[in-house]
Amino acid sequence: MNILRLSAAVPLAAIALAACQPAAPEQPPLAGAKIGGPFTLVNQDGRTVTDRDFADRYRIMYFGYTYCPDVCPTDAAAIGKGLALLAKSDPDLAKRIVPIFVSVDPERDTPKVLKSFVAAFSPQMVGLTGTPAQIAAITKAYGVYAGKGEVQPGGGYLVNHSRTTYLMSPDGKPLALLPSDKGPQAVADEIKRWAT
Repeated sequence: MNILRLSAAVPLAAIALAACQPAAPEQPPLAGAKIGGPFTLVNQDGRTVTDRDFADRYRIMYFGYTYCPDVCPTDAAAIGKGLALLAKSDPDLAKRIVPIFVSVDPERDTPKVLKSFVAAFSPQMVGLTGTPAQIAAITKAYGVYAGKGEVQPGGGYLVNHSRTTYLMSPDGKPLALLPSDKGPQAVADEIKRWAT
């Protein structure tokens, strides 16, 4: 009888001990993914910048274009407003984040065009453009699809592209996708979850 009681108590003791152990820290969803890499582009002030210019800061990497009729401005607004919310709740963290808007339409998105676009969404937002070859290289490194659509009468066109907002670590590693399609609060919450 005592042997039965003892054998029943051993698993309970093991469970109790396991419950007292600290839980393993949650891994960011994109930890270890091969996303990102070095780049050289031109910012909205016409200055050449590289990925090293953003070292030691969390980066929000968004790929879009300024002539986008709907999704890009909506996502850029969610990113800008999300950072503004974060600045109120955690100003120190907000200062360590730089939102980056990378153009997938270098033909039209000159530094001047990018400057007025990013300024509309956040004073912190950096706009980046480059040659078609440079843009092709960075979109490939980040696993982003972008392709010019059919040219319309008058010369206008849309650019088909994937809708992805990456949160990158200060050393340029991918952490998580930010839900820019769910609004500013969702963006702020997800940043706080993974940026420490």
